[in-house]
Amino acid sequence: MRIATRGSQLALWQANHVKARLAVVAPNVEVQLIVLTTSGDRILDTTLAKIGGKGLFVKEIEQALIDDAADLAIHSMKDVPPQLAPGLRLCAVSKGEAPNDALCARRPMTVDTLPQGAKVGTSSMRRQCQLLARRPDLEIAMLRGNVPTRIAKLDAGDYDAIVLAEAGLRRLGLGARITEVIPSEICLPAVAQGVLGLECRSDDTWAAELAVAALHDAESSVRIDAERSFLAAMGGSCSTPLAAHAHLRGTPTDGELTITGLCGLPDGSKILRHTEVGRAADAVTVGQRLAQALLDQGARAILAATAQ
Repeated sequence: MRIATRGSQLALWQANHVKARLAVVAPNVEVQLIVLTTSGDRILDTTLAKIGGKGLFVKEIEQALIDDAADLAIHSMKDVPPQLAPGLRLCAVSKGEAPNDALCARRPMTVDTLPQGAKVGTSSMRRQCQLLARRPDLEIAMLRGNVPTRIAKLDAGDYDAIVLAEAGLRRLGLGARITEVIPSEICLPAVAQGVLGLECRSDDTWAAELAVAALHDAESSVRIDAERSFLAAMGGSCSTPLAAHAHLRGTPTDGELTITGLCGLPDGSKILRHTEVGRAADAVTVGQRLAQALLDQGARAILAATAQ
């Protein structure tokens, strides 16, 4: 089993986590990691929004599947565009962990207690939008690179605070650096944040069956279906701040799904937010209804204003 992954410390943690799970369910299968460098890893001197968005972390890895140079690809699901490359499918998603954003400051502080005009590092338009809506005085500065690099820049004094995904920090044993887990009321998470995804060729039933056995979580799958259908229905560019987070109460077949979505301007001057509730079995439809509600509230104007 050949698994394609990025080479960052966090990506390798994710790859080795999946490798360990495969060793449990298929001990006779030899697993080989294929480490790739993506465009998103190489281009670090500009924002993702200007160079093609989070999909740049996925493109080369998907190509390895298409070229039959790998059997499975591991992604942070928040980096995966709503539409996969032709001939590929998402075969398993992990149990969701720590979906929130986290503030890491050089002193014990929260978003609300940061000093006036504090310099906060992030490359995410979604985070920028919501932080400025809460604290218009903040200076939002571009921050790219892997997690240890970003932490090092904070420690060097380049920023007063930085914002990262809580899940990534905890997976790398850096939970102690978090000074605030930012409530979703202040910063709604990215679609599928905290979830790992396994992708394979559409016709590769062997890889898909092993992926499901090793990693798949049915409850998380329902949530991700709703969140990703919202993202697809919104159709925004990578420069449009979009966020969504779903919560499942009950089972994936007969439970209730609640999903909150957000669309805003990058400067935080306007944010639309809405919550939809529906049957877990109708997850895709519930996500689409959420998108339609925001579009009806005026999100089309925001999408037009932020289109590149």
